[in-house]
Amino acid sequence: MPALAIELQRQVMQAVRTMMANTEDVGDRFATEARRIHYGETEQRGIRGQATPDEARELADEGIAIVALPIPDALKDPLQ
Repeated sequence: MPALAIELQRQVMQAVRTMMANTEDVGDRFATEARRIHYGETEQRGIRGQATPDEARELADEGIAIVALPIPDALKDPLQ
């Protein structure tokens, strides 16, 4: 693999690790928690989780910005 590709992969993995370390995993409650934060029903915080395509469209329709970010399998399990 060319050196540039290796460096880019390293940077992406580091960015994902940083995001995971600084967000709360709310799992399949993502849409609900995103709404609660957006409407001021709970404290502002970074969250991550899963949303169905329909939930993602509904959030967008409500003006709630989300970003789909696939997590590499290597980062899904706790590091030893």
